[in-house]
Amino acid sequence: MRSTCRLFAVALCLLLISPHTRAGEARGAALATPITIVTDTLQLPSPAFAPQAFHITLYLPPGYANSSTRYPVLYANDGQDMPAVGLQATLANLYARHAIAPVIVVAVDALPDRLALYGLFDRARRRSVVGGSRFGAIGAQAQTYAQWFVDTLVPTIDARYRTRPTAADRAVLGWSLGALSAFGLGWNDPDVFGTVGAFSPSFWVAGERISAAAVQHSRLALRMVDRGPARPTLRLWFSIGTGEETSDRDGDGVIDAVDDLRDLVDGWRDIDGTPRRGLRQLGYRVVEGDPAHPPQAGQVALDVVPGAHHEQKAWAAVLPDFLRWAFPPPG
Repeated sequence: MRSTCRLFAVALCLLLISPHTRAGEARGAALATPITIVTDTLQLPSPAFAPQAFHITLYLPPGYANSSTRYPVLYANDGQDMPAVGLQATLANLYARHAIAPVIVVAVDALPDRLALYGLFDRARRRSVVGGSRFGAIGAQAQTYAQWFVDTLVPTIDARYRTRPTAADRAVLGWSLGALSAFGLGWNDPDVFGTVGAFSPSFWVAGERISAAAVQHSRLALRMVDRGPARPTLRLWFSIGTGEETSDRDGDGVIDAVDDLRDLVDGWRDIDGTPRRGLRQLGYRVVEGDPAHPPQAGQVALDVVPGAHHEQKAWAAVLPDFLRWAFPPPG
């Protein structure tokens, strides 16, 4: 697959950064050199996707065209959402304040069948790990998507742009089901991605849905962590809002969105009382709140945001915090 990928079409478009910034950030920040936006269309020669093509948008840092510098890379699912989460304005503001290191952002638009692509997979067995939902199956083509991401997209970006082609300099980001996908990519391929950003991750996706107890027992991401082993070089950022939903399947007074994430991090007891391992039990160091220091190998940053909902506005609000943590400025 790696050798058969081909570039389907390329269109270049240079744009000045939008002059406004999102709420909560300092306003009026300006850049002497604009962020460059590059749009590429890549097509995977596979019956699973053909004839559809992936639309890719790259955000190149200021000065990219006039330097020989190599840069870390942030890959992001749901690239079509970047205007709604204010990525351009956020990058401009952070660059103007020297709050982050220059980074290449590669935003990948979702294909129409988002439910099939954004799920979990088992790299060793080369198969998707399919979950259920009231909307239908989740992740039926997750393995195919991950293979395209790792074997086609990443090498193509490394070949075409001045990247730092190491796991320590690659991050993958997503929200909702896109966060589930980002977690799966990092967990299965820590030699490719060293950092994961997961906003409002859909860790509720389960293998069985006949009852609340069955869902609690078969949550797929939690089962993956419980089986281990630890990925000692992987750094993970999780963000969740306490207002994302009202469901509470285990009746403990904590909404499922928060409960599922905390169980994945802290460990949990199965319906028969069997203790299941979380990231803490695998040896990860957990920092709660917005970390004051850059990420370290084997670190989990857990940000529970009071009142935040499951929406783009909430993800836009935590995006600057994640970028500052994942890509701290030199020195």
